[in-house]
Amino acid sequence: MLPAGGKPRNRTHAALCTRAPCATMRPGAGGPHARRPGRPFRKGRDMHDEPGAGPAAPRPRRPIPLHLKILCGLVFGGAFGIGANWLAARPAPPEGVVDTLDRDGNGVHDRLDFWAGDVVEPLGKVFLRLICMVVIPLIFSALALGAAGIGSARRLGRLGLKTLGLTVVLSSIAVLLGIGLVNWFSPGSALTPEIRAELRTHYGGAADAAIAGARAAKPLKDTLLDVIPENPFQEIVGAMDASSKGNGILAVMFFALAVGIAVNAARERCAALIAFLEGVNAACMAIIGFAMHLAPYGVACLVFGITARLGLALVPPLAGFMGVVLLGLLIQFAVVYPLAIRFLARLSPLVFFRKISEAMWTAFGTSSSNATLPTSLRVAHEELRLPRDVSSFVLTMGATGNQNGTALYEGVVVLFLAQVFAVDLTFGQQLTVVLMAILAGVGTAGVPGGSLPMIVVVLQSVGIPAEGIGMILGIDRVLDMSRTLLNVTGDLAIAACVAGDAPDAAPLARTG
Repeated sequence: MLPAGGKPRNRTHAALCTRAPCATMRPGAGGPHARRPGRPFRKGRDMHDEPGAGPAAPRPRRPIPLHLKILCGLVFGGAFGIGANWLAARPAPPEGVVDTLDRDGNGVHDRLDFWAGDVVEPLGKVFLRLICMVVIPLIFSALALGAAGIGSARRLGRLGLKTLGLTVVLSSIAVLLGIGLVNWFSPGSALTPEIRAELRTHYGGAADAAIAGARAAKPLKDTLLDVIPENPFQEIVGAMDASSKGNGILAVMFFALAVGIAVNAARERCAALIAFLEGVNAACMAIIGFAMHLAPYGVACLVFGITARLGLALVPPLAGFMGVVLLGLLIQFAVVYPLAIRFLARLSPLVFFRKISEAMWTAFGTSSSNATLPTSLRVAHEELRLPRDVSSFVLTMGATGNQNGTALYEGVVVLFLAQVFAVDLTFGQQLTVVLMAILAGVGTAGVPGGSLPMIVVVLQSVGIPAEGIGMILGIDRVLDMSRTLLNVTGDLAIAACVAGDAPDAAPLARTG
């Protein structure tokens, strides 16, 4: 209590006078054991603060992240497959003698072959079928909407052309870099010829039949000409068939881009079509979201089917694959981007990376370009001080249309699995992979795992068994985080380059 004068006698008295009254001094506060503000909860005492109060409700458990579930699926599927391979291993019979329990001569009991190939693996293919089911409508709607959202060429002018040019150049460099590294190091070739032949025999029969005579003999000029479809609906039907006479998914992509540009030219009369495409895109993403919940089980089944036959033989190739992807992303991040930032944006690369560090770490943590977009917009305006109209246009389009890391990753995945399954891709087929990976940057959803549908399409278009994707899904989360960081950095780098000669670009962004 304060004295009559209204002032405390000393510092100690002032502290006592300003302290909140304890629970025991307040009528109806719950008695002497009532919890005071700031004191931690103590089970047995604080649970009876209120008369008749029951036990405190337990805290809700955090759901396990999907990437951890997929990783667990990879680990469990691989562990059980390796264990089954060890238990069912058959010694090599003498020359000229046929083991009745290993009729195909792959060193594994025939019963394990049956369970792995005819029971477990088909369960994993359900997951792939759900993804493949929505690939064509997803790609068509995403590309058409992306092209429709660019705006008129007259309005955009130099801004749109420069953004498109930089996107194509950086994506091309990324894809060529990835394909060059995977051809140079050949991580998939770490498997012995016998094991690769076994994989090819088991998974590649349908692919061989599909590509026989259809694409191998096609001249390069015909491959480029077939990008423009004569009958787009026929290309849509045959897009997932490698034996299609046309260019399959590339022709579908071209048709989607043409539709998007036409819609943009007649936007008022095409409002219903735009709404329809947006609905198709949202429905496809919802189906993929449901399918990704089955991914841990699908990955476990697919990996079990492979490791039950091969044992530990897949560990070195996977380590090499991961190293090649990370090396390619590092070169793009530490060499290509700094050169563009220095000579096109006329900024200090170190200053640039320091100012956008918040956006980079957000991208790494969320694995989503779309989720990072608000942070990227704020960083571009407040830290880099780029013109708001330039940064808004480039970053919004870049969240879906400029995915250098994803393009690099898709090229590496396709060639790695081609090496694993002993599929010898011709120059024309590798060029197809390059073009599809570049175009995939426009149609790939900026969400975790958004590149999966396009990878499946590219694999099937060049005759590589899509089941092999189960080997890489378990380690995909770390790679997804890394390539999303590269994607967001590329978006901000292009925004800085496009705004490099803007009159209102702040000088602070150009100094060290």
